[in-house]
Amino acid sequence: MQHLFDRLKAAAAPEWLAYTHHAFTNAMGDGSLPEAAFRHYLVQDYLFLIEFARAYALAIYKAPSLADMREASAGVAAILDVEMDLHVKLCAGWGLSPANLERATAAPEMLAYTRYVLDTGMRGDLLGLKVALAPCVIGYAEIAARLAAVPGALAEGNPYRVWIAEYAGDAYQQVAASARAQLDRLGARYATPAREAELVTIFREATRLEADFWEMGWRIKA
Repeated sequence: MQHLFDRLKAAAAPEWLAYTHHAFTNAMGDGSLPEAAFRHYLVQDYLFLIEFARAYALAIYKAPSLADMREASAGVAAILDVEMDLHVKLCAGWGLSPANLERATAAPEMLAYTRYVLDTGMRGDLLGLKVALAPCVIGYAEIAARLAAVPGALAEGNPYRVWIAEYAGDAYQQVAASARAQLDRLGARYATPAREAELVTIFREATRLEADFWEMGWRIKA
């Protein structure tokens, strides 16, 4: 039987293509992305990670089992204690200090996606929340794997090689694989045929909002 994530992706194929093959991502692969665009993205991604941690905290409350609670708790710890620190170090390499990040104003596109995820989670169950998060968690792994195969993408001369290597690496690819597996487990419990139509709607909208996140950065040219 086809995995739940694959069914959702197929049902939202145009939105998924627009997101995973956005010009912003392609320009990271060939190194042509304007540096100002990437800096703007980095700042907003820092703010996004804060909201991402809130979503995982909500997942603890929504979890139907102790195992799911522990998985969500580990996600919160990984974001707050590991990923945030790594992101701050990445930002420092682009001339962005912790003070720059903390003073930053949230862009409407960042707020739109994170508020959608949190609202979906508050209104529904853990499956709905995880479907809303899937374009980010699983999508980044797919995007980075695609970019890593671009000739020269991981070469010393590409300023975006660190981002690509991080998300294309084994550690993050395993995070994405675990997210796919959890969707299958939750889907087996909750996803009736009628419910799956609702999940497609959530996934499609979340994917569209993720594409808007790329577009936000792409509009910054200098």
